[in-house]
Amino acid sequence: MSRIGLAGALGALAGVALAAGFGAVPAGALPPADAPASACTALVGLALADGKVVAAEDVGKGGMVSTQQGQPGLPSQAAFCRVHAVLTPTPASSIKVEVWLPATTAWNGTMLGAGNGGYGGSLLLPQLTMQGALAKGYATVGTDMGHLGTADTDAKWALNQPERITDFGHRANHLAASAGRAVIAAYYGNKPKAAYFQGCSDGGREALMEAQRYPDDYDAIIAGAPANAWTRLMTAFMADDRAVFARSETVIPNDKLKLLQDAAIAQCDGKDGIKDGVIDDPRACRFDPVVLQCKAGDGPSCLTATQVGAARALYRGAVGPGGKSFFPGYMPGAEAVSGTWDTWLTGPKAQHGIFATEFFRYMVYSNADWQPSAFSLARDYAAARRLAPILDSDNPDISAFLKRGGKLILYHGWNDAAIAPENTIAYYQSVLKRQADAAGSVRLFMVPGMSHCLAGPGPNVFDALGTLDQWRQGGAAPESMIATKYDNDLFGYLGFPSKPVRTRPLCAYPKVARWNGKGSSDDAINFTCVAPGTQK
Repeated sequence: MSRIGLAGALGALAGVALAAGFGAVPAGALPPADAPASACTALVGLALADGKVVAAEDVGKGGMVSTQQGQPGLPSQAAFCRVHAVLTPTPASSIKVEVWLPATTAWNGTMLGAGNGGYGGSLLLPQLTMQGALAKGYATVGTDMGHLGTADTDAKWALNQPERITDFGHRANHLAASAGRAVIAAYYGNKPKAAYFQGCSDGGREALMEAQRYPDDYDAIIAGAPANAWTRLMTAFMADDRAVFARSETVIPNDKLKLLQDAAIAQCDGKDGIKDGVIDDPRACRFDPVVLQCKAGDGPSCLTATQVGAARALYRGAVGPGGKSFFPGYMPGAEAVSGTWDTWLTGPKAQHGIFATEFFRYMVYSNADWQPSAFSLARDYAAARRLAPILDSDNPDISAFLKRGGKLILYHGWNDAAIAPENTIAYYQSVLKRQADAAGSVRLFMVPGMSHCLAGPGPNVFDALGTLDQWRQGGAAPESMIATKYDNDLFGYLGFPSKPVRTRPLCAYPKVARWNGKGSSDDAINFTCVAPGTQK
């Protein structure tokens, strides 16, 4: 989940929340400056493995919370103790950790680790997860991944810094889990009875890293749109970028994305029995952009032959030597939706090229002058692979995690233009193949019409954490979750006032939701999870 435009969105959200009265701090919610030390502030100086607590403050319900001074923040949905710690496992390390502790009477006894996004560099994205979980009674922990960045696309901090790359790769979240437990025990007098981890995008990579490398850290895990095959993903990102931007004539103008989307919807919407602007399983679409190719020259209502070639490359995905598939491609049906192709693949600041350039410059080659024009998939992937043991979390062996009763929920939006959705399907299938008994402890939910971690034309806000908690506490393995489309998905995701527009069940893969043919097709109650290929 990238921070592209997110700071502005959070700032606007904070302003709306304040105007609506959600940000008003109740009188007496915050103690006066000369108040005696509380149980919270008494945590300052607490010794932790590899570090210590450097600050702690009581935050009242409605108090504004931001990652750093001058950054936009959000009003807290509950009173809590905000703990700041710094961990230094090596002389080159500086891992900032926050632990948010709800009131003793509100704590549900469980710790939640919150994943970061992109290259990390701040606590902004973990705090989105921490905000919602805090309101549900979780003690939460998040980390900046061991460095300060100007944005989550910034990897300059990694230049000639192998220890910080290790912190980012896996060490920061592992140590944060230990620090969180220690702070919780000091504050409440008891260790958490259970611990969960939730993350999306790089947070999904982090989530799977915990399951694979540190199976004792967490009892149950949510991994959304995981960037788990990091070295292969970054190589594919650069291949995507070159398919579009290596030549000026292959660039697809933003106003032509609507042509692709409309043609795909016209061809494939309705295959699931409903025409709702969402292609439920785009794999069945087999859309070929050649239907939009100009008969001659160029024009506003068609694509040139070179633009068709670029679009085909994005739908197909990166290919290696001999034309063999290297990484899956991107799905049709939401190309023109804000935050999809223009943000990640085709726009003037397309994130694939930015992320991959930072990766090869500052992690792979330690050469700030490396240029995308020098890219060679086979050569550069071979160079990137030396970082795979540190960064990649696509190992299907999670047997140690499952053996101790671990539960894993995977999810991915079908219209994700950042990380190809079929990558997560492939990982899920590899887990089931590797561990014969994994089917009872692992679930995958594919989300029609969802883009990267959030938003998109389909229902995309759902309670994965509540579903995981019920499962972990002895409930049946989840076969469905209810997803909601709001008039403002970000508001809905963060729990602020927003209007539900449509609900739909998300079905445990490979099942899909089918309308029963009666009642509103905007109401989840009128759908059933069935085997693929079943009409109703």
